[in-house]
Amino acid sequence: MIDSSVGVTEENTAEVRPDEVITQSRVLKDEGFRFITMSSTELEDSVCVLYHFDKDLELRNLKVHVPKGSKISSVASVYSCAFLVENEIKEHFGVEFDGIPLDFQGMLYSDEEVQKTPFCNIGIKRA
Repeated sequence: MIDSSVGVTEENTAEVRPDEVITQSRVLKDEGFRFITMSSTELEDSVCVLYHFDKDLELRNLKVHVPKGSKISSVASVYSCAFLVENEIKEHFGVEFDGIPLDFQGMLYSDEEVQKTPFCNIGIKRA
């Protein structure tokens, strides 16, 4: 039986520098991994971005700490579908993605109530 409860663990997550995310994503693609999605959380001085990949129910993750106010390269040059979640993380957490092929310029959520981004203001403080 396959254990479907496996998520982000130390065993399946590689921590990489922001300048390595394109290279490492390309390695995973060349190995046959598909891009699932990205997730993120705000830390005190950075935003932690997790890239999630799958191949035959084997999960792999890349963990990147993006210093606040800096840019990270868009992985859409490797996985074109990433542009949508990159726009979402940009609007939620203020992370700028360099080279994103379709940048919604803060208008991904066209609801009248959405006035200002980033609009996630909940973070994690390390003890």
